[in-house]
Order: sequence, then structure tokens, then C-alpha cells
Amino acid sequence: MKISNWEQNLAAAIMAARDKPFIWGQHDCAIWTFDLRRALTDGPDHARLWRGKYKTALGAERMMRRLGWSSYEAGARALLGEPRAYPLLAQRGDLVLGAAPEAFGICLGAKVAFAGPKGLTFAPIATLRLAWEP
Repeated sequence: MKISNWEQNLAAAIMAARDKPFIWGQHDCAIWTFDLRRALTDGPDHARLWRGKYKTALGAERMMRRLGWSSYEAGARALLGEPRAYPLLAQRGDLVLGAAPEAFGICLGAKVAFAGPKGLTFAPIATLRLAWEP
């Protein structure tokens, strides 16, 4: 359930992420997205499971395997449960999983935002594979 000022938190997080450098294990797609989800819902700190525990893409893959996840999707399902039945009906503030490349992001409405090596990027909602309600 979203907190009362979630829209302000979302806007602030998008602005802050525009200038923040991508760093594996500190500010990557999974950490940014799960931290943002926590800021919108005051929910559990899921990113604590992997924050600061890898420094490369290969390290991130190894961390997922140590947690028993075969993919980003498997990890998200383990932490968040079943995704929306229809990802294209994702709402602002929903955590999303993009298709190519596989990456976590946040729904902004008609677009989704992802933190990646080239900075904060935006893609049409049609590029989603899965979406989870907060």
C-alpha cells in the first residue's frame, strides 16, 4: 500500500537518479528500484539482501544464485509474489521488469524508468514483461 506522499517521493527519486552515477551493488537497477518501492510504500528493505555485496554484473549474477534465484523474475516473485496479470495495465509507482535487457524499473504512467550504466533511461510501457503492485 502506497504512503500518503508517495507521488512526491517518486518525483524526488527520479530527479535524484538523473545525476547519480551507476555503481553495481550501490546504485543499479535492482537497488534503485527496490529502494524506491520502499520509499513509496514504507515496506521492507528487500535490497538489504544484496546491497553492497557485489561490484560487477557477474557479481550480481552470483549474488542472485546465492539467494537461490535463477533470474531477476525469480527474485522478484520470491520477494513480491505474483505479478499483475496484465503488465501493460501497470500503474504509476508499480515495480516493473523490462524485457530487453532484463532490468528492474518503476512505472511512471505511459513510460517506465530504469537506472542503468548510461544513467536514468525511459522506455514505453509496452516494453514491460512484468509489473508488481506496491
